[in-house]
Amino acid sequence: MVEPVIRPFVVRFLYGLLAGFVTATLIVALMARQGIAPFETQPLPQPLVARISEGYGDDFPPLKNDNLLRAARGEPVDRVPVWVMRQAGRYLPEFQEVRAKHDFFTVCRTPELACEVTMQPLRRFDLDASIIFSDILVIPQALGITVEMKPGVGPVLPEPLVGPADLERLNQTGTIERLKYVGEAITMMRRMLEGKVPLFGFTGAPWTLMGYMIEGGGSKTMSKAKAWLSDYPEASQQLLDILTDQVVDYLVMQVKAGAQMLQVFESSADHLSKEQFLSVSLPCLKRIRVDLLRKLADEQVPAVPMVLFAKGAMHSLAEQAQTGYEVIGLDWTIDPEEARKQVGPNVTLQGNLDPQDMYQTPEKLRELVLTMVRKFGKHRYIANLGHGITPQTPIESMTVLVQAVHDAL
Repeated sequence: MVEPVIRPFVVRFLYGLLAGFVTATLIVALMARQGIAPFETQPLPQPLVARISEGYGDDFPPLKNDNLLRAARGEPVDRVPVWVMRQAGRYLPEFQEVRAKHDFFTVCRTPELACEVTMQPLRRFDLDASIIFSDILVIPQALGITVEMKPGVGPVLPEPLVGPADLERLNQTGTIERLKYVGEAITMMRRMLEGKVPLFGFTGAPWTLMGYMIEGGGSKTMSKAKAWLSDYPEASQQLLDILTDQVVDYLVMQVKAGAQMLQVFESSADHLSKEQFLSVSLPCLKRIRVDLLRKLADEQVPAVPMVLFAKGAMHSLAEQAQTGYEVIGLDWTIDPEEARKQVGPNVTLQGNLDPQDMYQTPEKLRELVLTMVRKFGKHRYIANLGHGITPQTPIESMTVLVQAVHDAL
């Protein structure tokens, strides 16, 4: 006897459902025409979010020119790869235009500006690598040390470390978070490159950073920093250990952000004797490599090739070749053939034209570059200068350098 009651109810229910569906469809269509999203986007699963934001996933454009990475791994290359230390720098008028509007560290800390200046040399020259625009002294900054870039002077640290008690001033908590702008710039740059060339990340090495933090800036003698080694040996080791730990975490962050190769700059190795280099600098450089690989493996992040550039430490190339770095950078003071004898056949060499040669006539410069490249050979070699390009370098010299490298073999 309930059937007459149920049928009207069912009919009304189905009619209401159909009417609701039609109404919802019309509303969605109207919202779409107005450009309004009808439903809130659901968040991605957290592991995927982390992978994308950290930059080492598959979301970057495929690499079109991998000669640099192939050379680092000892694989055949189409041509000898070339890039230049400080290739995004003061010799470029477009860089000067950016600097006229923004101070140095504002450029470093603003990913859009850092990417713009990183891109500038790639628009002009047929380079085989890019290197993110930053500075080695961002690590002391993140530790709480004031660093200023003064025109005509360079970096100035107005409150340097004077004695062991000053180590208490270093804020080791949250340093990588304070450096996240570098990772953001790397990720942004990988996308801007659209796979054109690989992207370098980099860091200063502990001894070099220690020198700046104690000297209060660049130094021709490093007398205060060297005095620390003899007067405060325990504090010196403590400082080197702190800096090594920070460098490792900084490089891990850069790889996660998308850096495809890394360079460690031991720019002040020339202030150490061979004995000091082997006892003070090299242990830190070894630990950077070992700890970095371990941490990347723990987080299942693929490792990238690494360059060790210890300016002024050509006396210890054999020892550097045993550190595990895929590439050893050379300054201009050593002959390529002698360097190869010292490191052996299983390490890639990078370098080593004297930056001063960039002031030669185009004809003479081309001759010097051709001679250099042919001495190194095509296997396991990356062409570069023996140090950073200098501010007054003629732009034409960069064009000659790059073309000569590519023509040599």
